[in-house]
Amino acid sequence: MIKLLLISLLLSWAPATGVEGVWVTQDDETGKEKSEVRLYSQNGKLYGKIEKLLLPEDQGKVCTACSGTEKGKPIEGMLILKGLSLDGTVWEDGTILDPKSGKVYDCYVELIDDNTLKVRGYLGFSLLGRTQIWKRKS
Repeated sequence: MIKLLLISLLLSWAPATGVEGVWVTQDDETGKEKSEVRLYSQNGKLYGKIEKLLLPEDQGKVCTACSGTEKGKPIEGMLILKGLSLDGTVWEDGTILDPKSGKVYDCYVELIDDNTLKVRGYLGFSLLGRTQIWKRKS
């Protein structure tokens, strides 16, 4: 019983691994930390929600460029990464929403190391797209 308790405590203090957890995004133009996104899995799929906007000028913003149910909703709390499936070491075949443009892109996510995540959004095939590097929140 005591061994089981000690193992549980050690595992809870171990550094996070895998893609689940909170990740910090950066602004592509300025390099400033822009938001915190929580990645989580549900029913075998990966999802990501913006938990916090970090720049003062972004506080309270809504997605004016979005369409459908996201239009006019607060960006903080918005589900931006949807329905990715794990294929080996890459989460793929899902979508990512860019709240700035309101556009939805095909997406894949790949863990580079425990604290670095490669997020690629693209149209049609991955050669036409943009890659961001997200850092795990410490």
